Amino acid sequence: MDVFGILNMVGGLALFLYGMEVMGGGLSKASGGRLERVLEKLTANKWKAVLLGAGVTAVIQSSSATTVMVVGFVNSGIMKLGQAVGIIMGANVGTTVTSWILSLSGIESSNFFVRLLKPASFSPVLAVIGVGFLMFSKKEKSRDIGDILVGFAVLMFGMDTMSGAVAPLADVPEFTGILTAFSNPLLGLAAGTVLTAVIQSSSASVGILQALCATGSVPYGAAVPIIMGQNIGTCVTAMLSGIGASRNARRAALVHLYFNLIGTVIFMAVFYGFHTVVPFAFLGETANAAGIAAVHTVFNLFATVILLPFSGALEKLACLTIKEEGKGAVRPDTGAGRIPILDPRFLSTPGFALEQCMTAASDMADYAREALFTAMGLVFRYEEEEAQKVVRLEETVDHYEDELGTYLVKLGSGNLSERDSHTLSFLLHNIGDLERISDHALNVKEAAQRRKEKKLDFSPKASKELTVFTEAVKEVMDLALCVFRQGDVQLAKGIEPLEETVDYLHTELKRRHVERLRRGECMIETGFILADITTSYERVADHCSNIAVSLLEITEDGFGTHEYLERLKKSGEEEFVQKVERFQEKYRLP
Repeated sequence: MDVFGILNMVGGLALFLYGMEVMGGGLSKASGGRLERVLEKLTANKWKAVLLGAGVTAVIQSSSATTVMVVGFVNSGIMKLGQAVGIIMGANVGTTVTSWILSLSGIESSNFFVRLLKPASFSPVLAVIGVGFLMFSKKEKSRDIGDILVGFAVLMFGMDTMSGAVAPLADVPEFTGILTAFSNPLLGLAAGTVLTAVIQSSSASVGILQALCATGSVPYGAAVPIIMGQNIGTCVTAMLSGIGASRNARRAALVHLYFNLIGTVIFMAVFYGFHTVVPFAFLGETANAAGIAAVHTVFNLFATVILLPFSGALEKLACLTIKEEGKGAVRPDTGAGRIPILDPRFLSTPGFALEQCMTAASDMADYAREALFTAMGLVFRYEEEEAQKVVRLEETVDHYEDELGTYLVKLGSGNLSERDSHTLSFLLHNIGDLERISDHALNVKEAAQRRKEKKLDFSPKASKELTVFTEAVKEVMDLALCVFRQGDVQLAKGIEPLEETVDYLHTELKRRHVERLRRGECMIETGFILADITTSYERVADHCSNIAVSLLEITEDGFGTHEYLERLKKSGEEEFVQKVERFQEKYRLP
């Protein structure tokens, strides 16, 4: 093989790996995180887990991606270690689909319809269709399909290029000698392990082996142990993913390793044991792409059927390897304080990662609401324990804002669909508003604390007015959280009339308080505290309005928030005016 042959082989390998990456990315975007959500909601039935793991891996074309996702689930507490075992086994079976697809390149026939099954025949058609989608379609789904088709075409072109480049090696005695050396099971096992560990993809390494079959110099005796090694080498990705994770997450990565190690040992012991008694003639025959796919599938099915009944033993073995910490042990730094479901491993599947962000943001909203409502209770009846609860909740919301903001920024640098980009923008807008609501809750708590310390009381009328104001703010808060969780545009349009009512109540309370001061019915110090509370309430309503408007901005192709609100208030739209009147009637001051 000359220099140009080497360049062709390396270029073919590059195209092969790139095509696999593009196709996998397109499949992941097209699924929109749905496959990962299916895994997340998995039942405890281990046979269903195997089928589901196989199905998901067959679709996304990467057992490494599935296993890393499972490690992330376990690390986040979404999935138990016992549930993860079946999925990991199924992922090994699902990844064999890729090798069968690649084996189609070896089809030889003069029949027109049979020749159409050969990738070299239909890949150009898929490439043309895919490029057409990418260039001329504006629909997100169509462009995702275009990525899948182009990725597949590039993958198969790379496979053909590699096969063509290595074909002359059949006449190189040194190359044939190396392959013959791999007939030694231990050498072949080591070679397959190292190759797969380096490129971190068993599908890719099996594809490379299938391409080498084009030389006609790869006997089954060399291919079988290499395939065994490839299954061990693919565990490297999950093991790396487990670094710095929780104990159960690292155990999940170990289950993957133990499954492949033990499965390989048992398979090779049985296979070569029978070969010693009854020699397998086919081991001396030249391997082809379909044969490689068959060996790959048989091994993974064999390992799964043999070891699935002992999945509990694999789990216990992983637990024995990574033991529980003793009472006096110092726990290693595993990112304590982080929100578990915001696992960095999920960043490779943006659709699912965004679902986790939405869940975390929903929890943040609950904490902000609880802080506000608890602080409102302190205004009328101050209790130190409840006051400290507000402080803790406000700190929790601050923590969520920091973690979510950082995670969303990282997620935003990835390849997001248009819908996911809108959701990400919506979350980035709103976590700041939720954090500010918790700050105002803290302000209300501090105002209530000052009233308690100075032994001041509101006048009976002021208390009644403040009670009405409090109920209005509670309603606008609850409406805003419904809008935030449900993304309901019509509900979002209904928040501004209520916010307008809150503004009116704020102004009216201030006016009435000034009148009471003139009549000597209230103390000026009490007035300062009341003003702090009502101002915080009014600003909470403003942030609730921001949440609603940010949803409208995203769904209606963007507009200026202030301009929209001004236009809405000045428009005098009958529906808006009627809603404001209904809310003002509902929250009429006594």
